[in-house]
Amino acid sequence: MEKELRVIRALVADDQAVVRTGFVNLLNTQEDIEVVGEAEDGVQAVRVAADTRPDLALLDIRMPHKNGIEAAREILAGSAGTTKVLMLTTFGLDEYVYDALAAGAGGFLLKDATFPELLHAVRVVAAGNALLSPEITKRVIGEFVHARTSRLPVHSVGELTAREAEVLTLIARGLSNTEIASRLTITDHTVKTHINRLFAKLELRDRAQAVIMAYEWGLVRVGGGCG
Repeated sequence: MEKELRVIRALVADDQAVVRTGFVNLLNTQEDIEVVGEAEDGVQAVRVAADTRPDLALLDIRMPHKNGIEAAREILAGSAGTTKVLMLTTFGLDEYVYDALAAGAGGFLLKDATFPELLHAVRVVAAGNALLSPEITKRVIGEFVHARTSRLPVHSVGELTAREAEVLTLIARGLSNTEIASRLTITDHTVKTHINRLFAKLELRDRAQAVIMAYEWGLVRVGGGCG
């Protein structure tokens, strides 16, 4: 029996009509992606997201009336996290990128990304994973993590077992569950168990927050090295 195709329902929000239309047209060429809404500012993005309940909201960080970060917080809260958020930015070291990740965005994408990069980002984030492997993300987090007041719950690495701290470090270095299992010579199921426990202990919502906390604790440094 042929497996039913899962279609990702997407919302695209950008105040530049040419950019927004370009993303919409590109995404609509794919069988597994359907753009169900467009918005030209953050206020409209929140309203359209509430009406359409998309799987993914592609939000420009810099928008009038309500910026992408504020919109992301409201969309995530309004959907109880069922709508995932992918942020769009013009500059790799945009000062708002760290805030976007802290707000719960699954990752970010440069506006000059290639078509394959766009599709990959949409599919990865829509699936509930974080787009955190690119070096540019590590640089951004490393740049701003110590300069900003964290919105994450206050915890200490001492709350984790040695294995949980090791798993957190590998998450921050961009490894997938399968790669972590191979590195530590354990099963995928065991990796998931460790991740669920450390997320519960640290009150983390997703891998993006886990990466930020690992940087704040110095478990990893800019460029992916261990602290």
